Amino acid sequence: MSNNERIELSVLKEQAILVGVILPDDDRSDYEDPLEELASLSRTAGATVVGALTQKRQKPDAAFFLGKGKAEEVGKLVEANDANVIITDNNLSPAQVRNLEKITGTKVVDRTELILDIFATRAKTSQARLQVELAQMQYLLPRLRRMWTHLDTYEGGIGTRGPGEKQLEMDRRIIRKRITDLGRELKEIEGRKQRQVAKRKEVFQVSLVGYTNAGKSTLMNRLTDSDVLVEDRLFSTLDTRTRVWPIAKGKTILLSDTVGFLRRLPHNLVASFHATLEEAANADLLLHVIDASHPQFERQIKSVVDVLEELELSHKPQLMVFNKSDDVRDLVYVKAAQEQYENSVLISAATGDRIDDLRQIVLTMYDEFVIEAELVVSATNGKLLSILAHRSDILKQEFEGNQVRMRTRIDRRFLEQLLNEQRGEQFEVVSIVKAR
Repeated sequence: MSNNERIELSVLKEQAILVGVILPDDDRSDYEDPLEELASLSRTAGATVVGALTQKRQKPDAAFFLGKGKAEEVGKLVEANDANVIITDNNLSPAQVRNLEKITGTKVVDRTELILDIFATRAKTSQARLQVELAQMQYLLPRLRRMWTHLDTYEGGIGTRGPGEKQLEMDRRIIRKRITDLGRELKEIEGRKQRQVAKRKEVFQVSLVGYTNAGKSTLMNRLTDSDVLVEDRLFSTLDTRTRVWPIAKGKTILLSDTVGFLRRLPHNLVASFHATLEEAANADLLLHVIDASHPQFERQIKSVVDVLEELELSHKPQLMVFNKSDDVRDLVYVKAAQEQYENSVLISAATGDRIDDLRQIVLTMYDEFVIEAELVVSATNGKLLSILAHRSDILKQEFEGNQVRMRTRIDRRFLEQLLNEQRGEQFEVVSIVKAR
């Protein structure tokens, strides 16, 4: 069965048995339902969950990942529930997938393949489709030999020498070339992205990050009065969207929504989506949105922190936004968690509760990027005077002959840009009155 066939099959309405092996270092060991997230992922991919099984082990079994006895038990569970796919919450080697498929007589999809499947069905733009395809090709390459089960019909020894080996090597070359081509295309896109983001440097940029389904898109709609797609499903957003957030008079913020993170998000997928996360990489402030109603929200926070570290973004200023306060059962527990962070706020993006508190905190952080300056501008430079009126807070203004002297609060980077663009246009910064 080819990889494309496996991916296509896994998005059909299949009857799925979920399997998870809990190891000593697994943070799921004390979950009420250790397969809850896998069930949500499976439903997002279009499967119907008809059964589940977990096993605690000190280490994975080399042949099946779970023990052979448990593998046989999974097979019986498949038969009893008329299931046609087994989905594991662990990442399996090609050999383990093949052995499980043989002992159960059923297709096996591991965690990474499931997530890639979901991303493939959600990718809408050409960039997202290229990123998903690259991750799929990188996942497929080391699994080719095990997926070419028909090569067993050839004689030629352990390495399936002869015609089968030749076909396998041809496929490897095709995939390696495709990986190279995809990498080149994505690098070009990333270059364009960087140039686009660089043009926005004069504007304060805020990026929404967080665990998938934490409510980032709902919050973006609430803050910017936009209509970003909102679904109660994992990974409803794959492509970065940027909107203007009119946070206060004379203050412009660009707000970007990004792809949601996940526990044990496949490394190849994180790498592939580097260009999509360019807005987060260039943001002045990250709003880390948290589903405060989720019983395991602290572990979700850690998963996001881990991904931010992998992307080398953990140094950026962050505001912890505890969302879905309207669904929280124990506010005392959430408020205790808030105290661990220097900057945090509890809100409901759905109802608008405490959105003004969020806005005020962001304004305070925004002001750290703002300076108060005394400027002198030619009275004939109407275009620049208009720009300053719209893009800064003019605190005082008076005319002195053919010049306008003003005191204004303005983003320091925007002022630097204006100075570079207005050389020789009778524009001068007399003094910096106050810098924060």
